[in-house]
This record gives sequence, C-alpha cells and structure tokens, in this order.
Amino acid sequence: MKHKINPTVDCVFKAILGTEKNKNLLIHFLNAILEPKNGSRIQDVTLLNPYNEREFIGDKLTIVDVKAIDENGKMYQIEIQLAMHAALDARILYTWSHLYHSQIQNGDNYQKLQPVISIWILNGILFEKVEECHIPFSVYNLKHELILTDHLAIHLLQLPKWQSIDPIASEKERWLYLFKEGQNVDLDNPPETLNTEEMRQVMKVLHRFSENETDYLLYQSRLDAVLKENTYITALEQALKEKEQAVKEKEQQVAKVKEQALKEKEQAVKEKEQQVAKVKEQALKEKEQAVKQQEQAVKQQEQAAKEQQQVEKKLNDLMLQLEKQGIVLDNELK
Repeated sequence: MKHKINPTVDCVFKAILGTEKNKNLLIHFLNAILEPKNGSRIQDVTLLNPYNEREFIGDKLTIVDVKAIDENGKMYQIEIQLAMHAALDARILYTWSHLYHSQIQNGDNYQKLQPVISIWILNGILFEKVEECHIPFSVYNLKHELILTDHLAIHLLQLPKWQSIDPIASEKERWLYLFKEGQNVDLDNPPETLNTEEMRQVMKVLHRFSENETDYLLYQSRLDAVLKENTYITALEQALKEKEQAVKEKEQQVAKVKEQALKEKEQAVKEKEQQVAKVKEQALKEKEQAVKQQEQAVKQQEQAAKEQQQVEKKLNDLMLQLEKQGIVLDNELK
C-alpha cells in the first residue's frame, strides 16, 4: 500500500537534499533559490553532515539541517522548520553564527573566513506584513546603501505565503511547489510541474518512504514527533498567553486600586483644603466684624465727647448770660 509523503518532514527532507547520491539535487536547489549570476553557479558541494537514519530514531526532535561547502569555500545551511518558535529569529541568527565561527580556531587569521549562507524553509509565517514568500537578509546600511560584507546571507522561504502559479515560472517556484504541495501528490501520477529530471529523482525518494516499511515507520514516527512538538508548543504558547493575561489583569487591578487610593487621597486633601479655607474665611470675617465694631465704638466715643463738649459750651454760655443779667449762681450750682 502506497502512502502520501510530506517532503517537509525532517527525515524525508534530509534524504532529498542531504545524501551523497542526491548531491545533484542539493546543487540544483541552491542554484534555484539563490539564483546566482551567470558564471557563478554552484558546480559542486561537499556534504558536511550527510543523512544518517539513526539520528532520527527516538522520541525527541533533533535539529536537522543540511550543511555543505562548495568548490569556492562558501558554506551553506538548509533547514526545514515546521514548528514556529517564539524565538525563531534568534535561533536562525545563532545557528548561522555558530557555523561561521566554526571555520576558524583561536589564533587563526580572519581572512580564512568564508561566506555562510543559510536557507530556512518555514511552514509558518515569521513576517506577516511581507507578501513575498522569499525574504533575503544581509548586513546592509539603508542610509548610505552600503553592504558591510557578503559573508552573511540568510534566506527565509515562508511556504504559506507562496501561491501556486501555472505554469511554473522558475526552478525556485518548482521547489516551492514541491515543499508546499508535495504531501498531496499522487506518487504514481505526479503533476506535470514535477515532471523534470530533478523532480523525478525526488519522487523516487518519496516512493521509498511510501513503500518501504522501515522507511515509512521512520517517517510516521517523525511525523508523530512533529505533531507532538506542535501540540506542546501550542499548549506552551497558550499557557504563556494565559499567564500574560493574568499578569495584565493583576497589573490593571493594582493600577485601579492605586488610582482609587490616589483619588481618595486627592479628595481628602481637597476636603481638608476646603475646610481650612472655610475656617480661614470665617476667621477673616470675624476679624473684619471685630474691626468694624471697634471702629463703630470709636465713632460712638468721639460722638459722645463731641456732645459733651456742646453741652458744656451751652452751659457756659448760659452762665455768662445770667452773670450779665446780674444773677449770680452759687458755686454749688456752677
């Protein structure tokens, strides 16, 4: 019984591009993706970590990539990534730097370093806003349009972003078709798109995993491992989201309590200020009233003194008139 085989499952992927007998497929793939200028196409490569079936046996997922070096000393790393990790961008750069650093030992001349080109085939989307499937990266200064070095090149192939076109426009499109649609291909009657010398060679690899019981069991175990990893990652991401949500809600609650306490404090301060202002205003009114009463008392005192002076004057005038008339009053009356 024949089974459909997904070429992006790690053991199949490496059997296609990481074996000596399929080395021509690796060369074809690199030239198709990198599209080197005329005269600089890759002619030969040496595999640095050829396919080893035993590295796939076990429950844990291994970091499986294809490493090779071409006739000019350039190094290549091709990796398939089915599960999207939260720190995948950091891992991509880390694995590139590890390969670049491995070229020399302490005391070696930096001139021995050769370019390292990483190609990552992603079954998910790392950059949602980018519409293109193929995203190349380099060390480039935008302002001055300068390339620091050609030693760093990272190519991301976001398979979900690739849209099938008919007819296929290039060999790169053909490889993208294989990795995105290959799991649905009828191996006995593949589409015309896969009817090339290289793709027929790929079909042989898929046939072997489909028909050979040992290879199919290995394939199935790796597929199950991928599903388990995706399930674990999904559960972990969900747990992290729930934790972040709980932390967010707690922070909001604390902020709300602080805000309420601040409002109550501001209200208390405001009420105290109003009370103090009211007391001051009352005291000022009472002071003004006292001053007013004092002023009135002074006026009344002045008025009484004035009236007394007027009485005394009238009395004196009367005494003078009596004396003029010859009436003399006793001293006691005076």
